[in-house]
Amino acid sequence: MTELFKREFNALWHSPWQLALISYIPLIGVLALWWLFSAGLPRQLPVAVVDVDNSQISRMLTRQLAANAVIAPQSYANEAQAIEAMRQTQVYAMVVLPYQLKKDLLTGQQPTIDIRYNSQFLLVGKLLSSQLQLSLAEGLTQIGQQRLLLNGANKATVDVSLSPITNQTTALFNRNNNYVGFLVPPILIALWQLLSMLVFINSLNQELVLYQKRYYFPKQIWALIATKILFYSPIMLLHGGFILLWLYHYLGLPAAGALGDLMLAQLAMLMALWLMVLVIFTGMRDSARSVSFCTALFAPAFAFMGITFPVNDMPFLAQWWRLIMPSSHYIDSHVSVISYGVELPHVLGQISGYWGFLLLLPFIVFFANKAKDVPKTDLTSSDVNQEVS
Repeated sequence: MTELFKREFNALWHSPWQLALISYIPLIGVLALWWLFSAGLPRQLPVAVVDVDNSQISRMLTRQLAANAVIAPQSYANEAQAIEAMRQTQVYAMVVLPYQLKKDLLTGQQPTIDIRYNSQFLLVGKLLSSQLQLSLAEGLTQIGQQRLLLNGANKATVDVSLSPITNQTTALFNRNNNYVGFLVPPILIALWQLLSMLVFINSLNQELVLYQKRYYFPKQIWALIATKILFYSPIMLLHGGFILLWLYHYLGLPAAGALGDLMLAQLAMLMALWLMVLVIFTGMRDSARSVSFCTALFAPAFAFMGITFPVNDMPFLAQWWRLIMPSSHYIDSHVSVISYGVELPHVLGQISGYWGFLLLLPFIVFFANKAKDVPKTDLTSSDVNQEVS
């Protein structure tokens, strides 16, 4: 076993790409993704405002929009120009203040203020939708108060008439609406899974033996696989631990539970990932196709975590795809520990959900043993040509 570890270390040392994957590429990826979301909350998002009424009230509502830190109103002469600006992504939403808005409000009519947003930008669209409605509601409430007071109503009656029910919203999690705490952890976990897959599949591809235009495995393939798992698991867990320390110690994001429990969940996720990679590698026995298939399988991992889109509303095929993603199982433990502060017994119960990945073992054994059977001859160093990817 010691010789196999030395062999694996030498192979790593002489592979610049593999060295990059376990050293600076994960660090650059983590820091770059954090930097992209470091602002925490989008601000000054351009919104088209079409003021058809051009009255004192419509200008007041425009100023009300500008007072919101999320919204940066931009005036457009007509609705057609605003729609074209949305199509060219110059603005993310538009507000149309209709003709005779002031007259309708003062005479007790119900004018329609048209609000549209680009739903292709899911989070930005939802944020602007809520903030636009909030800002306009505040401005219209002020107008309603003035109208009732002018009609002789007292202050108490005005408050009850305009707001018969008072709402109080208390955020239990992500109280500051910080996108770093909301989006960055699952994105980094998806990146970590993808890099771990690449590290492992590249190492496995080094063992492929080409004989008569077909790829086979060496006779000691099981010892080699065990060595690779023992060699690369601590390295990738070190990167996974760095992600947790960076987010919840250095950046100080709130964490209700123990990070050590998440390290255990990361180990279970990594073992499930190794099994997934092994069944693809042993089944295909082709370096290029294995890397391509694994990348296509794991690249959309973030979309299947259920962070930005509810799992129950996903199509049936997407829900099955999610089940074979180790990161989708891990994120449940991550959210439970970070947000709800669950303890180790609960995390262990969630880890037990990985049992389905053990069903891949018979397929791995079957494919690997089949690939060791070379017709009519044994593989020798003079007969084969090993390709290192």
